[in-house]
Amino acid sequence: MNKDKRAEIFRRLQAIDPHPSTELQFSTPFELLVAVVLSAQATDKGVNLATRRLFPVANTPEKILALGEEGLRDYVKTIGLYQSKSKHIIQTCRILINEHGSKVPDTREELEKLPGVGRKTANVILNVAFGQPTMAVDTHIFRVSNRTGLAPGKTPLEVEKKLLRNIPAEFMQHAHHWLILHGRYTCIARKPKCNECVIADLCDYKAKNV
Repeated sequence: MNKDKRAEIFRRLQAIDPHPSTELQFSTPFELLVAVVLSAQATDKGVNLATRRLFPVANTPEKILALGEEGLRDYVKTIGLYQSKSKHIIQTCRILINEHGSKVPDTREELEKLPGVGRKTANVILNVAFGQPTMAVDTHIFRVSNRTGLAPGKTPLEVEKKLLRNIPAEFMQHAHHWLILHGRYTCIARKPKCNECVIADLCDYKAKNV
């Protein structure tokens, strides 16, 4: 896919949603960190239901640490893998308090040292909380990038590197959300809604159902 076509894809996605945002509900970088850790292999809707109960009671490292692992589990037990996620969040709270003055670090190196935080989670935090032009490649972005021809790759890291190289700088800040939302609601896994897609004519997908 050439440079002009890539730029036009993002121009169209920007036109229909100029200021996209994560569907996870949060009000601080720490709340976002907790929500993203909880969201692994879970839906944003399910995470929001849990954090709506949790955050009014405990939304700082100190308050969640005070709940303890067992207390935290009671709030998040509706979410998949809640036991290991609760353990990771409690460990993370301890590290944030002891090593970062209770603040969420704004570098990939420090974020990836936190339990339960991998490259994808770190990229979400850096992009959403701190405005850094990163690309968190989840299943939606991986699918859209390969299916459209925007950034074909065999691994999430390969796709991430190609996207960072290929996306025009003016669109980089919001590109992550545009691609996720496009994959979540239009370019869906089983039967993409090509007839509703604003970039269908720019897409390399050979099995378009238009």
